[in-house]
Amino acid sequence: MLIRSSDRQSIGCSNGLPAGGTVLLVWLALAGAAGPRLEAAERDPRRPNVVVILADDIGYGDLGCYGATQVRTPNLDRLASQGRRFSDAHSPASVCTPTRAALLTGRYSWRQAAGSGILSGEAPLCISTSLLTLPKIFKSAGYVSGAVGKWHLGLGGDPNGNEKSGAKTDYNAPIQPGPLEIGFDYFFGLPATGDRVPCVYIENHGVVGNDPNDPIKVSYGKPIGDEPTGKEHPELLKVHPSHGHDNTIVAGISRIGYMTGGKAARWIDEDMADVLAGKAVGFMESHRGEPFFLYFCTHDIHVPRVPHPRFAGRSRHGTRGDVIEELDASVGEVLSSLDRLGLADDTLVIFTSDNGGVIDDGYQDGAASDTSGHRPNGALRGFKGQLFEGGHRVPFIARWPGHIPVGQSDQLICHVDLSATCAALLGEKLPDDAAIDSFDILPALLGEAGPVREELVHHTGGFPGGLAIRSGAWKLIAGTPARGQQPERKPLLFNLAEDPTEEHDLAADQPERVAELTERLAAIRKNGRGRTTK
Repeated sequence: MLIRSSDRQSIGCSNGLPAGGTVLLVWLALAGAAGPRLEAAERDPRRPNVVVILADDIGYGDLGCYGATQVRTPNLDRLASQGRRFSDAHSPASVCTPTRAALLTGRYSWRQAAGSGILSGEAPLCISTSLLTLPKIFKSAGYVSGAVGKWHLGLGGDPNGNEKSGAKTDYNAPIQPGPLEIGFDYFFGLPATGDRVPCVYIENHGVVGNDPNDPIKVSYGKPIGDEPTGKEHPELLKVHPSHGHDNTIVAGISRIGYMTGGKAARWIDEDMADVLAGKAVGFMESHRGEPFFLYFCTHDIHVPRVPHPRFAGRSRHGTRGDVIEELDASVGEVLSSLDRLGLADDTLVIFTSDNGGVIDDGYQDGAASDTSGHRPNGALRGFKGQLFEGGHRVPFIARWPGHIPVGQSDQLICHVDLSATCAALLGEKLPDDAAIDSFDILPALLGEAGPVREELVHHTGGFPGGLAIRSGAWKLIAGTPARGQQPERKPLLFNLAEDPTEEHDLAADQPERVAELTERLAAIRKNGRGRTTK
């Protein structure tokens, strides 16, 4: 099956992280609007289902299989023991929207303004419907694809992802373009994040349970309606904000932004993990007899961290640890369902996170005062939103029994590589103008020797936002000129082989290497893709 050709275009977006359970990558493909042409190559007659589990804000040190001792992640640990665990895997950005956009398009999100930063809950779709996307690759190969969970890539508005068009999401009309228009056959999930309005679920093109007599209105500017806010009525809150997050109160939690209406459609935070895991399992059950791709984006462990009562108080890392264990349980639901359906051996499961871990992300949930000794990003420097390794080096586990050898890999890989990798897995040939930043890392998944990627660009979020380049063992965090109240930031240079915790800046000692990496970063920004040793 071929996808029609179209002009080359760019995009951008981000965020995702796990919170308890085992992770599966099942990629279900659905074509949709126009996109670059895919030419059929020689295909493996035994192509697997693909389940990609993208957790939110899970750090490098948050899982037992990555060294955590204060939280229990038996399902993810089992997944790692049955597959390949990567120690040098990275999210394309250190915040959510840009990571998600890059994962689904194979293009760094900083190549286009739309979706290069964190989107609101009323932003239009930030991915052009004419782009070749991951679900379209699967569709071309005859797969069915589903997206379940956190979306956060905008909905409705301008179909070309023009953030400056002034378009806002209308939640009372058919909501499109959205996931279906970029290639998915089915969608159920959150418009943005749990801490942003509107606090409702979307299924395909509509709000679940919406009452036309109680229309939903959303504002990220002036207050609307007469519903109480966290700023004015803190006595109504069950979780208090630490900074921001003090607008409309929904289910006892104040959010970012204002909303009114849609009362019958509003979610219950404590039930969210179960609802999303149930939809993911339901999709696999419905399509057990055909090849499928499942993109399952958990909300855990993003704020507000509100675990179901059966997980509250279970971990030794406070509420943040509780939602990690809840995440692990969600992964467990997916894995056990694959076993029950007899699909485990025929499914490639990938678990990873949209960016590094963070402690206080806007609510007083005890994480900032936790004394358990748990380190969300292990020994790495930095947190979510930063260019240091703790902002973007994340867990990455892949399992495909009989194909992916059990063990650990130190290969350099990135989520943006999934487009080229899945195309290779399915025997589909990517056009030269599609997924321009994506490398085929299938050899790394299959345990073959030799690096598949030599360079990688890191991104904080924003357009173009802060950037860094990784080349071999070397990492340069690019300098920036003074802007307004922000002083000039000089470049930082680290040798990660000798200094993985980024304690020793070598920029002053090696100006020639700084110049070389600065030139390489400029070339990648201009031309797309980096270089590989293969």
